[in-house]
Amino acid sequence: MFCHRFHIFLWLITILGLFISPATAQPGQDASSRLRVLTYNLLHDGGWSGFFESGTHLEERLEITIQELRRVQPDIIALQEASESRKHGNVPKRIAEALGYHLVFEPATQHISGFGLFDRLITSAIGFKEGPAILSRYPIAASEVYDLPRCQRKLDPRILLRAEVTAPDGPIQIFSAHTAKGDDCQLQRVGELFREHQGTGRAILMGDLNTGEQSPVLLEWQKDPGLIDVFRAANPGVSGGTVWQNIYVDWPTTDRRVDFIFVLDEGTGSSPVVHSST
Repeated sequence: MFCHRFHIFLWLITILGLFISPATAQPGQDASSRLRVLTYNLLHDGGWSGFFESGTHLEERLEITIQELRRVQPDIIALQEASESRKHGNVPKRIAEALGYHLVFEPATQHISGFGLFDRLITSAIGFKEGPAILSRYPIAASEVYDLPRCQRKLDPRILLRAEVTAPDGPIQIFSAHTAKGDDCQLQRVGELFREHQGTGRAILMGDLNTGEQSPVLLEWQKDPGLIDVFRAANPGVSGGTVWQNIYVDWPTTDRRVDFIFVLDEGTGSSPVVHSST
């Protein structure tokens, strides 16, 4: 049996000022002035899980995931390794329906060759596809998918997913990313695409970037004073490890942070304030 639920949830959850829902607002506080956002890698069952048992206990973890998401009540959720398969159905859709949230989901595995029909035939044959998803308690007005370069693994497609969320106090651009380990050119492209929205309104990038915060690319990102690593802003002296957790033990085995939430500070005098990040 896998570990106690506390150690399964190696997500990052952040409360940002000026971007919380009525459920989390304090008395006398403008409920639209804060936003609770969360990023989480679901750990899918693998490409052949439609045929073989993978041992990741996805169905059991999914039940606990939904319970915990109801408890923490995030306004917006960025998922990575969100999957759809013969065995488990459409996992992000199941989560969204259980929470009553809006959803946009784009399988990266449908971008293998660049020929949509061929890629859909491949994923249909194996009965599995996975990629990033964005869930929101607020309406999603638009979405866009960006193909990322494959400098290391040519047959491992990665994408950046963007959703425009209509929050009570205006639109917010939300990005969900899951980059390949060691592929710096993917990280560089994610940073470029994210920064393209600087000056156009509020934007939040969340995801599993498969690299530590001392990555040269991430360090270069943060030379931009308008790009805020919200966990580090709220926790300057905490390691915040998110990998790797052994799901079969009931104690933490993480020692490195590879999951991040970045916010663009527009410098308008209404800069985002990080109230907490765990």
